[in-house]
Amino acid sequence: MKITGIELRRIRMPLVAPFRTSFGTEAERDILLLRVVTPDAEGWGECVAMSQPRYCSEYVDGAAEVLRRFLVPALPAHIDAHTVGRALHPFKGHRMAKAALETAVLDAQLRTDGQSLATFLGAGTDRVPCGVSVGIMNSIPQLLDTVTGYLDEGYVRIKLKIEPGWDLAPVRAVRERFGDDLLLQVDANAAYTLADAPHLARLDDFGLLLIEQPLAGDDMVQHARLATRLTTPVCLDESIESAEHAAAAITLGACSIINVKPGRIGGYLEARRIHDLARAHGVALWCGGMLETGIGRAANLALAALPGFTLPGDTSASRRYYATDITAPFELHEGHLEVPTGPGIGVDPVHDILDEVTVSTEWITV
Repeated sequence: MKITGIELRRIRMPLVAPFRTSFGTEAERDILLLRVVTPDAEGWGECVAMSQPRYCSEYVDGAAEVLRRFLVPALPAHIDAHTVGRALHPFKGHRMAKAALETAVLDAQLRTDGQSLATFLGAGTDRVPCGVSVGIMNSIPQLLDTVTGYLDEGYVRIKLKIEPGWDLAPVRAVRERFGDDLLLQVDANAAYTLADAPHLARLDDFGLLLIEQPLAGDDMVQHARLATRLTTPVCLDESIESAEHAAAAITLGACSIINVKPGRIGGYLEARRIHDLARAHGVALWCGGMLETGIGRAANLALAALPGFTLPGDTSASRRYYATDITAPFELHEGHLEVPTGPGIGVDPVHDILDEVTVSTEWITV
């Protein structure tokens, strides 16, 4: 496949409500989209890096810079999605930028071939169950009202963001209000240390599906130690940046569940490798979210439809985050979202809406 050029497009998307985690609060998303143009098709990819390097070391300005200076110029004259990884391998890190580029190339390739991303990856279902991530709130009553709203919408699983000082009380309140049948999990975003193990063990009383990334992202050894002190299953997120990291975590016993975020690990091809590895070792998977627009959400749904993704993910409906999405909105039906079946990621941006939220564009001839 010959690439004519690549467009870097920056957009700003206000969130319907501020989203607070242990590493900060976001009120709008500064998003980098990639459009790969070939003689036969266009492909789209969404970079999930945030404005500041708080979730991880990557950030949007840095992703745009590494793409224009190093990653895009490294692409060979003729390419497919599998050769993208080989071409970009000499450059260390920058997995979110690499994932966006690989996804856009893969989307163009599959559109040319008339094949959906779901079929390409090996999806086993046409719809996926959806959970929702609930940020840190100002009060317990506000939290309970928010959770009530999401359950009324039909979400089948609730994830609560936690941090020191906001953990036991909100979990207890949600469990007491909604009962033991509610699928409930928590996400610490690396806010604790192993010294907090006795405190975290108190979460065992609430019958949680999992505790996600309680400790630092670069410390699998201490996660393995923590796992022996909890009955709540430990899930890793930030710690898993590749299939090699997943293999190490499984070997160490650092987790029994993995949250797969394609943007964090370098793309959907690497996500499928993690899927195959985890499934072979009996490790449960679910697909996480990074406040994606419909471009990234569509691709995540295709991944979440693979048979190893046995837990509801964070592939929420469009209106969970955006009043108006840049694609046709994804709507929740009986707690599920439909997996796109069209060629490639199966969705296209609505150009009038896209133009309204666009801050800048840059064209790179390949």
